[in-house]
Amino acid sequence: MEPTLPQRLYLLSYDTDKNRFDPVSTAYRGHLLRAAALTELILGGLLRARDGRAERDTARTPEDPFLAEVLDGLSPHEPGHWINAVPDREWKAERAVREQLVANGSITVDRGRVLGLFPTLDVTLEHPGEVRRLRERVHEAVRTEHTVATAPAEDVALAAIAADGDVWTVFTPQERHEYRAGFKAVHERFGVEVPGMRTAILAAVVNRRAGTA
Repeated sequence: MEPTLPQRLYLLSYDTDKNRFDPVSTAYRGHLLRAAALTELILGGLLRARDGRAERDTARTPEDPFLAEVLDGLSPHEPGHWINAVPDREWKAERAVREQLVANGSITVDRGRVLGLFPTLDVTLEHPGEVRRLRERVHEAVRTEHTVATAPAEDVALAAIAADGDVWTVFTPQERHEYRAGFKAVHERFGVEVPGMRTAILAAVVNRRAGTA
C-alpha cells in the first residue's frame, strides 16, 4: 500500500546521509504531519475546503487510523478553520505516524536511556533508497513551472508543506532559491487545491518558534 502523505513527510524528514532527522523542523514536525493529513483528506474528497475552513464528508471514513483520527477531530456539524485544525493535538501526531511506519516495516526504533534517566529514541530507515527516490520525485515536481503543473497533486503538496515548514532534508535554502520560479507555481497550485492551508502552516511554524503553540 502506498504510504500516506504524513508517512511520506516523516520519511522525507530523515537525513539519509547523516542518519538523523532534520533538526530545523523538529519543534513543529507534529504540526506539519497534521497539515499533511488534512491535505490528504482534502485531496481524497473526505474534506471540502471553503474560505479557509474544512467541511467534513460525514458519510465516509478513511481506512488509515491516523487520517481517521485527524478527521474525527473536526466537527461534523460546523466547518473548522485550518488555523485551528493544524495544531490540534499535534503532540500525538509524530508518535502515531512513527508507530505506523514501524508496523509496516519502513523503520525500526531503538529505545534507551542516557545516564539511566533520560529516554532516547533512535530511528533507522529500513529502505533508504526508497526515501531518496521519493525525495527526487518531490524535487522533480518543483524544477520548473511546467513540472509543477503536470506533477501529481500529492508531490506538489509535499513540496509546499516541506518548503513552508523549513524541512531542510527535502529542500535546502539554496535549492529553494534555485527553484524559486517553481516554488511560486507550487504555492499557487497548492493554494487552489487546498485553500487556506498554507496560511495555517506558516502560522503554526511562527507560533511554535515563538513558543506560543
